[in-house]
Amino acid sequence: MCHVCVTESVKERMLSRRGFFRASAGAAAVAAAGTVLPRRAVASTGGVADMTHALGADFPTFFGVQQYFEEQIYNYAEHKFNLKEFRVNEHTGTHVDAPLHFSADGQSVDAIPPESLVCPLAVIDIRARAAENADAQVTPDDIRAWIAAHGEIPAGACVAMNSGWAAHVATARFRNADAGGAMHFPGFHVEAAQMLIEETGAVGMAVDSLSLDFGPSPDFATHYAWLPTNRWGLECIANLDAVPATGATIIVGAPKHAGGTGGPARVITLF
Repeated sequence: MCHVCVTESVKERMLSRRGFFRASAGAAAVAAAGTVLPRRAVASTGGVADMTHALGADFPTFFGVQQYFEEQIYNYAEHKFNLKEFRVNEHTGTHVDAPLHFSADGQSVDAIPPESLVCPLAVIDIRARAAENADAQVTPDDIRAWIAAHGEIPAGACVAMNSGWAAHVATARFRNADAGGAMHFPGFHVEAAQMLIEETGAVGMAVDSLSLDFGPSPDFATHYAWLPTNRWGLECIANLDAVPATGATIIVGAPKHAGGTGGPARVITLF
């Protein structure tokens, strides 16, 4: 189809829709006056935090190579609308790890139950330790300390590590590779993952670094312990400093492509 044809078609549809909305606006207002729409209640005192880094071609990646590519197909100056085409590795930017990522037959990202993607958020703060040691990990002792301070981890919760690592996302320190190529950043110790599986009803795990496992992990032990139990992970989340340690609700806008092992997500927290 020619560009001119596409442009004219889009303009015609936009004008048609505008006419429809103008014609129906009065009736809609009258109907709304006598109608109460159902709304799902989510505990919040008015705080909303975006936990998502903006995704671009230069976003740091686990393998150290570009994983996001885009091309402008139509632009407003020529075509009167903008449209881009993009290609992305599933595990780029702020993204979901589906159980299938590290298992033979776990849930793909489209099969993750939606009710498990809206859940209580428990934030474990290891910033002080991570500032001194890039290889710091969330341990069972950190989980016990959180429980002592805030009570039991809520059923169906996402447990997040706040290591302060999100502050490095625009620099080489986010990957923090040494001369030999080994990376150094915080993550969850496998024993912490096992404790969450065995002693809590947590369904999600989140980190503000590149991986659920800490940088120099030789075997992805945390991934292999956590994901095959049909629990999900979030990597490269942002803005954990803006939310409380407990009492918030996290909403994971996971992608829904069939058979996916994960994908970039928009993550919002209400508190």
